Amino acid sequence: MLNIALFGPPGAGKGTQSEFLIKEYNLFYISTGDLLRKEIANKTVLGMQAQSIIASGGLVSDEIIVQIIEQTITNNPEANGFLFDGFPRTSIQAYILAGLMIKLNTSLNCLISLTLPEEESVARLLKRGETSGRSDDNEKVIRNRLKEYYEKTLPVMQFYRDRGIYFEVDGRASIQKVKHDIRKIISSVLSNRLFNVVLFGYPGSGRGSQGRFLADKYGLEYVATGKMLDQEVRNNTAASKKIRQVYESGGLVPDEIVVQLIEKKLANHNDAKGFIFKGFPRTLVQSYILDGMLKKHGSYISQVIELKVPTLELIHRLDERSKTDKCMPYDTSTSKIVKRLQEHELKTVPVIEKYKQLHGVSEVDGQGTFDEVSEKICLEIEKGFLNMRLKFKN
Repeated sequence: MLNIALFGPPGAGKGTQSEFLIKEYNLFYISTGDLLRKEIANKTVLGMQAQSIIASGGLVSDEIIVQIIEQTITNNPEANGFLFDGFPRTSIQAYILAGLMIKLNTSLNCLISLTLPEEESVARLLKRGETSGRSDDNEKVIRNRLKEYYEKTLPVMQFYRDRGIYFEVDGRASIQKVKHDIRKIISSVLSNRLFNVVLFGYPGSGRGSQGRFLADKYGLEYVATGKMLDQEVRNNTAASKKIRQVYESGGLVPDEIVVQLIEKKLANHNDAKGFIFKGFPRTLVQSYILDGMLKKHGSYISQVIELKVPTLELIHRLDERSKTDKCMPYDTSTSKIVKRLQEHELKTVPVIEKYKQLHGVSEVDGQGTFDEVSEKICLEIEKGFLNMRLKFKN
């Protein structure tokens, strides 16, 4: 989701650039004034409350405004994101919007400010007044509007400048030049998005070898819980005893151990373009944990891929692996192999079903040579990259 706040003094060309952004990136336009008028016209509960306040000469409260905005966002799930015109207007509203974005599992990507010297704003609006017939397009009213704009928006701009998502565009330039500069900003913002892949498949499906290959090929950080847990055992950490016990029983390592290890990976990703997760999430609870951890780092799941291999082939592969130095603790007997496969069926298949509903899952035939399978997975990965670029026309 791409969420942008567009600021600019009267006469800076916000209307023209708003139309461009809405069309170019399939954004839903949010102007609190327009939304309030619509609510009042439709005689909704919030609209009637707002009308009563306005009629008495008061200002509509932030509480009403934020409810209307939340309602608008949740009622338009098909949008690629939202364009906020002139909102937030105060630092308090900036905090409110940040909280609302967290609640809706998204965030404001950038605030773009169209800058324009005061005299240029006055000149443009006076010229507009010659043909618009608007009574407020006179110099005294214009200068008061500009004074109010700068006094109110300065703290808001500083709020987003402190968070590193404030960008300026010279509003004196031509319409096409301003569009070009805005495109550059958005491209830069989108290029910082992490591409995160979850790779599913039963034990023996080849997730490990394919995951490592994909990470190297696409510059992703490989996050394999098994590998990290093995490292804990080798280092004889405080958690190693518990991990050994779970390995021997063929069960799953407790979430509190796994989550700490993954959190370290996410926090120290060494400028990777994204992550590829193998072995996590294995349960529905872990899927919610992963969503939360990614959200904490301003990211989300980009693609889910499942390697499909017949059960008998899986048993054969795991049995063969048990005779090599790559043997896993659950490979050592047929009963342990079956238990591990059943564990996947019981706990992980529901996770895949959840992702099918939320994200869609790309199924890849895991049979064939390593190169044959990797070629099929790469096709899916590249489709994912392309879809992300096309979605935002980046």
